[in-house]
Amino acid sequence: MELIRGLHNLRGEHRGCVATIGNFDGVHLGHRRVLQQVKNKAAELGLPSVVIVFEPQPREFFAGEDAPPRLTRFTEKFRLLEAQGIDRMLCLTFNERLRSLSADAFVETLLLQGLDVKHFVVGDDFRFGCDRGGDYAMLKAAGDKYGFTVVNTDTCLKDHERISSSRIRDALIQHDFALAERLLGRPYRVSGRVMHGQKLGRQLGVPTANVRMHRYPCPLQGVYAVWAWTEQNECLRGVANVGIRPTVGGSHQPVLEVHLFDFDKQIYRELLSVEFRQFIRPEQKFSGLDALKQQIFDDIEQARRILAVECETETR
Repeated sequence: MELIRGLHNLRGEHRGCVATIGNFDGVHLGHRRVLQQVKNKAAELGLPSVVIVFEPQPREFFAGEDAPPRLTRFTEKFRLLEAQGIDRMLCLTFNERLRSLSADAFVETLLLQGLDVKHFVVGDDFRFGCDRGGDYAMLKAAGDKYGFTVVNTDTCLKDHERISSSRIRDALIQHDFALAERLLGRPYRVSGRVMHGQKLGRQLGVPTANVRMHRYPCPLQGVYAVWAWTEQNECLRGVANVGIRPTVGGSHQPVLEVHLFDFDKQIYRELLSVEFRQFIRPEQKFSGLDALKQQIFDDIEQARRILAVECETETR
C-alpha cells in the first residue's frame, strides 16, 4: 500500500480514484464494511482505492491530552488497512489550516483538484469542513455538479448496537476482551518496537520487553495475561503491565512492559505484537522493591494458569 503524506505530495498519477475518509481507529468490522464497498467499486471502475485519514485525529487536535485513547497507532492502522487490500492511504495533517477550510473548499481542494475522486464512500454520520459544516447532502450535491458519485454506508450493528471505536474502547476499559474481539473482528493487540528501559526487571529476575507507545496512551491500564508475537512470528506467553510504574519513580506516559515466559533472546528494536487475554489486577504502588518483586512473581503464576487453561480449552 502506498502512503501519501499530505496534499502537497499528490501527483498526477494519484488523480482518479475511489475514496473514503475517516479516522479508521481500530479498523473494526464497521470500517471493514466501508472498505469493502470502496474496493468493490474500485474494481468495477478499474481505479485505485484510497483511504484518507488524519494525523493527529481531529478529536486529538481539539481536546489534546483529554482526547480518548487510540485503539491503533498510525503504524498499526497502516498495516491493518494494507491487510484489507487498500491501494493508497492519504494522510492529512490536521492543523489549524485544515480545520478552517470551509466545506466547499474542502471538496474543491481535496476531492476535485487533489484526487479527482470518481466515487466517494462515507459513513452515515460523516461531517466535514469548518465547524462541521458539510454533510452527506452537501457531498451529493457537489457530486452531481462536478461528476462524481457519492454513497453512504448503513450503520453496522453487532448485538443490536452500533459498532464504533468508542464502543470498543469502552469494552477494553472494562476488560471485556471477548466483546472487543467480536467488534474488531480480531483479538485486540498492541504492537511496537522493543526499546531499552531501566533494566529493573532484569535486576529483579523478571526481564521485560519495553514496548514503545509514543505519545498516545493505551485504553488499558493494569496487569494482564498476554500472548505475544516476535518479528519471526514466534508465539510466546507472558504477563504485561500497562501503567506509569509508581513504585519505581513513575512515568509521565504509560509504558507497556512484557515479561515473556521461558524466553531469553535479545529483541531490542524488533517489533513485538502483544495480545491481551485477561485482566489480572490494577496497577498499584508498593512499599518497596521486595513487595513489588513478590507481586510480580504472583502475577506470573496467575498468568501461567490463565493461559494454560486457554491452551487446554483450544485443544479439546
